Amino acid sequence: MEKKKILYADDDPEIREALHLLLSCEGYDTVAAANGEEVLQLLDDTVDLVILDVMMPGMSGYTACSRIRENSTVPILFLTAKSQDSDMTLGFSSGGDDYLVKPFSYSELINRVKAMLRRYYVYGSKTAGQNHLIHCCGNIEIDPDRSLVTQEGKEILLTDIEYRILYLLASHPRMIFSVQNIYESVWNEPYYYTSNNLVMVHIRNIRRKLGDDPQNCHTIRTVWGRGYRIE
Repeated sequence: MEKKKILYADDDPEIREALHLLLSCEGYDTVAAANGEEVLQLLDDTVDLVILDVMMPGMSGYTACSRIRENSTVPILFLTAKSQDSDMTLGFSSGGDDYLVKPFSYSELINRVKAMLRRYYVYGSKTAGQNHLIHCCGNIEIDPDRSLVTQEGKEILLTDIEYRILYLLASHPRMIFSVQNIYESVWNEPYYYTSNNLVMVHIRNIRRKLGDDPQNCHTIRTVWGRGYRIE
């Protein structure tokens, strides 16, 4: 089986060395960067996952993430000492998929990495071979074989998590999904109340990318007190 390659960035050389040891011991190929600029230089199609520190000199992890999301859906995990809800929201709004607060344990990091890679690759293989398009909201098409979303023929670049949320809702039109339903279906992890903000940020990002008016969301509708649905 081909090794997965992980690109990680941290301005602390000791943390970079620790990440290299942890990840390489699990069989991953690793590429290290000291700041956001190096991440953008080193990122290519062979990278399977990116780990970003938030506070780095020059280009921050948030900025680097936003730049990556201009043309890539590679999974991105933030590592940071910043643990406020506002910091987490900023990370997800910039395009991150998951967030791990320092200090973290070896097992927690490896479990997050394995879960993100599993969601990104295994989920794609499950949708292969369906050979049909899902239409929603008139001008949006989802191609499960290619994990591709288009709007009036133009590709909409979604992250893996954003795609999975949209696919889940569009596969069951008019069905109302609670935040708990969405979280447990997409993240495949037990739901906690603190997950609410995570789900809502990703839904807000999907709406923005699909051009929804914040005052009149016609793609993913909010059913107050119950959850979300697509008609």
